[in-house]
Amino acid sequence: MNTNEEAVRRKILAALAAVAPELDPKELDPVANFRDQMDFDSMDFLNFATGLHKSFGVDIPEKDYPKLFSLAGCMAYFGSAQN
Repeated sequence: MNTNEEAVRRKILAALAAVAPELDPKELDPVANFRDQMDFDSMDFLNFATGLHKSFGVDIPEKDYPKLFSLAGCMAYFGSAQN
């Protein structure tokens, strides 16, 4: 993982921790849906998306929300946004 990928991952995990403080990043399955892993509801996900928006400083269209349902999806979405 390069420096940019690590920075992106840290921002994503920080946004997750703000919504799910009990999260252990080491136990997070990168491809599993956050809703399944952390029992996210719609409001939790909206708060997470808002945190990502603030952290990355990019607008996230609602149509892109399904791309943010897993760590791997977030990494792909924001990794490409950073390039």
